[in-house]
Amino acid sequence: MDRRQFLTTSSIAAATALVPAAVKAATQAAVPAANGDAKLNAVFEDIFQDRVKRNPEFATSLGLDKGPLAHLKSELDVRPAAHARKEDLALAKKNLAAIKSVPPASLSDSGKLNRDVVVYQLETGITAAEKFNIDSVQRPYPIFQQGGAYFSTPDFLNSAHTIENAADAEAYLSRLALVGKEFDNDTENQREQAARGFLAPAWSIDLTLGQMRKLREPAPEANTMVDSIVKRAAAKGIAGDWQARAAKIVADSVYPALDRQIAMMEKLKPTTRPGDGAQRLPGGDAIYAAALAQATTTNFTPDEVHRMGLSQVADLTAQLEAILTAAGLTKGTVGERLNALNRDPAQLYPDTPAGRAELLASLNAGVKDMYARLPRDFATLPNAPLEIRAVPVEIQDGASNGYYRRAALDNSRPAIYFINLKDVGDWPKYSLPTLSYHEGVPGHHLQISISQESKDIPTLRKIGGFSAYSEGWALYAEQVADELGAYANDPIGRAGMLQSYLFRATRLVVDTGLHSKGWSREKATDYMVGTTGFARPRTQREVERYCTQIGQACSYKVGHMAWIRARTEAQKALGAKFDIKQFHEVLRDGAMPLAILEQRIRARTQAALRGA
Repeated sequence: MDRRQFLTTSSIAAATALVPAAVKAATQAAVPAANGDAKLNAVFEDIFQDRVKRNPEFATSLGLDKGPLAHLKSELDVRPAAHARKEDLALAKKNLAAIKSVPPASLSDSGKLNRDVVVYQLETGITAAEKFNIDSVQRPYPIFQQGGAYFSTPDFLNSAHTIENAADAEAYLSRLALVGKEFDNDTENQREQAARGFLAPAWSIDLTLGQMRKLREPAPEANTMVDSIVKRAAAKGIAGDWQARAAKIVADSVYPALDRQIAMMEKLKPTTRPGDGAQRLPGGDAIYAAALAQATTTNFTPDEVHRMGLSQVADLTAQLEAILTAAGLTKGTVGERLNALNRDPAQLYPDTPAGRAELLASLNAGVKDMYARLPRDFATLPNAPLEIRAVPVEIQDGASNGYYRRAALDNSRPAIYFINLKDVGDWPKYSLPTLSYHEGVPGHHLQISISQESKDIPTLRKIGGFSAYSEGWALYAEQVADELGAYANDPIGRAGMLQSYLFRATRLVVDTGLHSKGWSREKATDYMVGTTGFARPRTQREVERYCTQIGQACSYKVGHMAWIRARTEAQKALGAKFDIKQFHEVLRDGAMPLAILEQRIRARTQAALRGA
């Protein structure tokens, strides 16, 4: 996630407490469109279309680089970072003024909801640039083991830039010719920000340099960005000397820029500050407060989140104790027993290409099975296809263990969920089903695709997001999978679900420990390994992510609790009238901050009680 992405997505969503108007709008029942709705929707559409035109990667990610916008498929955003930050801040303020010019009193209740959610996103999204002169309070380092063009652009070109014909291939080469400039912009931005104290920890720089060198290592004609166009053009029967042309660009432009970036990071590494958390940053406490608020869409303090995590860890550990004991696993702590289960050969796929293929096949089979179960609990199902892929080898050392990428708006490119298969030992079989329920269905894929396909919200809201909402939903979806019978004959699989919850609860403890209590990376890793039983290499990658992407790890469990709280309240109020399918229809309203979500569900509950 970086400055090139429009508005906010799950990792840079929102901050501080909700304005009362937002809560008021969310609690009111829906009424026919008011006079201001058309004007507001026109403003939204103007903002959306303007951002598409300004952001070529954004246009491609949504499948909108076609027709009059086809030229965008040949472009990248290569504005110098400082200039882009200033320009984007001014544009966001201009957009805010345009939206606020539409009086709330002129809007229907759905119009008020749309207005408040977008205003909330814009106002909180400008915090990083306006208050701290950085691109994101949650991702304060320009270059790190999961951030920077070196990390994201090769993957973007391979998985988002489609190649169906010769024009697409030519557009790919045009973009490839801009990659060197993109790298140089990142280099200059990192140099400037390092002088202000915004430079990743030394271990992160080591990981980053390792990945840069892996990208740089092959001969130009064998580089992953060359290989991508060669293979995909051949698959479509597109004639042309794509390898030689792409390799020349890599040799003449990309590699020299990457060499400059590597040299700079090597030079900067000895100057980085000690420590692993936000407190190593200038204004670190304030940055963490803003990051935590954005990630959770609440105003919980770090101490409150830390205590919340400790309480949930204790409760989930007790639940796992009962399941493991019943399964005959009685020796050691819960973490030690889970660790032993993780290393059981019967739970592991072979660490071979065939083993990885078998693992991916099992994930696809699980998704197919869950699709068959979904109609029992969902009235609306997505049409967007879903693919499961391994994280690209060249970035797997620093990449997350799993992540989801939404489909193009026109379904010209499928949604993808990526799993990091650097070590299949990280993925014992009992832990895999819940991963698919989280990343695929009924998790991220179902929630995000329903929102994208919804006819009830403007496009501007379809592509926005709030981490606490979406990650909270994905955890709640793991529970829904359980309710749909996914673990009916598999108690150890259900232990995998509880382990997943325990993992997210420990994040509350670890993230706040790292960024507000002076914990080291090593202390955080020790705590997570001992509590969850996950393998140390996998766990350390997670902790390293929390160190450099601050606050976001707390969004999962805080969001999960909000979804559970809202459903429990609705069930209690409606009694026999409660309909799980109708409860899940709230997904069609799109992503929103948690306070609005809970008020929105209360409004739907009251409407159901009235028989509306």
